[in-house]
Amino acid sequence: MDLYEGWWEGVPLGAKEYMISADEKTSIQARHRCHPTLPTGEDGAMRVEHDYERKGALAYLAAWDVHRAKRFGRCESKNGIEPFGRLVEQVMREESYASADRVFWVVDNGSSHRGQTSVKRLEEKWPNLKLVHLPVHASWLNQIEIYFSVIQRKVLTPSDFADLDALVERLLTFQERYEQVAKPFAWKFTRRDLDRLLERLLERFAEHQPLLSSSTAA
Repeated sequence: MDLYEGWWEGVPLGAKEYMISADEKTSIQARHRCHPTLPTGEDGAMRVEHDYERKGALAYLAAWDVHRAKRFGRCESKNGIEPFGRLVEQVMREESYASADRVFWVVDNGSSHRGQTSVKRLEEKWPNLKLVHLPVHASWLNQIEIYFSVIQRKVLTPSDFADLDALVERLLTFQERYEQVAKPFAWKFTRRDLDRLLERLLERFAEHQPLLSSSTAA
């Protein structure tokens, strides 16, 4: 929450410090409909054939510069440590990140970037990279999920692609277009909001604690 507001450990971020939000959207299927999808018209909604052939699946990896609305993305046959490493390299070799003082990468606890092992691996390779893990079950705090929701609505619905090449082309073409019009997300959930939420949860827990204790005793 502090990073979203431009702070780290009580100190404002400098001009050469950046925040990247990153994750993978896995198992995206290319479904080729047995009959052509009919577009919307004046007298009806889009019509999509129910039956389809599976043409394979891929993973879409993306990184989002929170404060500059700059986006990076790539398609891989699957997710994993090596594909995620290629996404990191794609970002970190580009200016202004290559010469930045620090680049904060916010990630969840997925297997591609989990735990202290991932911190050691990435920060040793990129000395100006700082890996920040979200709490478990808190992926909703990662802004890249907002971009993935846009991808789901604008690109992947309905799922109707002749093959994987068509799916890749649609994803990469859209991300180029999106970056031309993108603005930083208006993120309004702050550390103060989080503190208040936790206080309410603690109060609620305290209210029910006597009941829980009585049930246990019984």
